This record gives sequence, structure tokens and C-alpha cells, in this order.
Amino acid sequence: MAERIRNVAIITKFNSIEAERAASKITELLITKQIKVYSIVPSIVRNSTSVTPEELMAINLDLIFAVGGDGTTLRAFRIISHKTPIFSMNVGGNRGILSEVGVDSIDFAINSILAGRYFYDLRIRIQASINGNFIPPALNDIVLTRINLTRTPILSIKLMDDQIKQRMDGIIISTPTGSTGHSYSSGGPVLYEGLNCLILNPIASVSRMPELVVPSANIEIESTHDIYLTIDGQEVFKVTAGQNVKISRFSADAQFIRLRKRGMRQLAKLGF
Repeated sequence: MAERIRNVAIITKFNSIEAERAASKITELLITKQIKVYSIVPSIVRNSTSVTPEELMAINLDLIFAVGGDGTTLRAFRIISHKTPIFSMNVGGNRGILSEVGVDSIDFAINSILAGRYFYDLRIRIQASINGNFIPPALNDIVLTRINLTRTPILSIKLMDDQIKQRMDGIIISTPTGSTGHSYSSGGPVLYEGLNCLILNPIASVSRMPELVVPSANIEIESTHDIYLTIDGQEVFKVTAGQNVKISRFSADAQFIRLRKRGMRQLAKLGF
């Protein structure tokens, strides 16, 4: 695998000196191996070539380093819509549930990857369209929440030839990867990350709609009032009353590069 790595990109945490230092060290190590390194603006990494996310899409990348916390990794997977693998490094993050190593393992990680001592960890992603207009994919979750705090909307949810109509504050549609995120904070289960399913976790359902774990089939949602749609807790879109929101499995799974085999890898990072 080492001889095939020619182009690498680094995405760093915003306004983090620690992440910038780690990115510079990664760049220095890769350059000694005659590997071209790109950095994503606004970050500027010494000895790398700065590019915009749009310019990055035209480059034939072999690997991407996400240097920061889980938010940086989620942002990296939205920027990269295809199957370019990502190596996630926790630098300045809180728990780093998605990451493989910390800043103290940079040399070990680079040497292992270039020597081919790694494997791929595939995760499903989901994507929403609003009245047919697609928005970026989500690795963790898509959350629909009411805008008007004095009016509780009725959500119409169609899935697997069934329809549910419930008055509620909103709903979380989570992948297994995102089961440790917003859904978990709302009482949802933690799922093995390699499963092919989704969690539907209602928010303050008036009739106490149960949480559902369903296959990753298409889901359609309409609301009687305006709502917000949030991707991975980072990008927000407004959905007006009556607009159709369709959520489906994204065509390209997320690919992590891993160095060690683990079972329920996220449990240790949750403190269990």
C-alpha cells in the first residue's frame, strides 16, 4: 500500500494551535516519503499546498488525516463525499470517540499506515433531501427540531410502508456511528457501529412514541410547522411547513483507517 500513497490531505480543528502543530509534524513526516500534502483553508500548514474544499474534490487523494476532535472528523466526511479513507486523530477534542490515536502516536500511526499495517472500517452515512434538493451527507445523525417554541408540530413519518403521525418537538435519525451522540444523550441505545440500520429517536413525543431501530430504508417526514434540519450538529437548514424531507442511505459509505481491532470500540471512550 505504501507505494500507492501519493496525495494526502489534512483537515485540522479550527483555531487549535495543538492541531496545527500536529498537522505540521504529519506533513514533515510525509514529505520525507515524497508524498504530496494538501491542507484545507483556512488552515495553513507549513510545507503543504493550501486548497479550498471545492478544489480538493478535483484531486485524486489516497488518504485524509482529520486532526482535531470528533467535530473535525465529521466535517471531513462532509467535505469528502466519495470513499477516500480518513484517519482520525484526536488532538484537542473531548472524548474523540471517532478517533484512532492521539497526538502522542503520530510517528507510530504514519509508520504503520505507510507499511500497510491497517484495515478499513466502513460505516453507513445518510443523506437528506428537502423537496428534492439534496444536502451534504451525515455520518452521525440528522435531527429535526421545531422552530416555534410555543407550537408543537405534528410530524408525519413514513417508513417501510407504514405511516406514523405524532405531535412532538422533533426527531433524531441516527446511524450506528451516531448512536453515541445526540441520540444517546436523549436516552437512545448504543449500537455496534458496523450495523446497517438506523435509530429513530423522538424528542418529547406527546404520545410517548417509542424509539425505533429499523433497517436503513428510505424515510419521509413532513411537519405541520416550520422546523430546523441539522446535520451532525454542524449545519442547519430550514424546512418550511409541508415540505417533504426524504432521508436515505448515502451512496458512498464512510471509510476509516484503523490500526487496531476492537469490538464495541466506543464503550471505552464513553467511560465504560
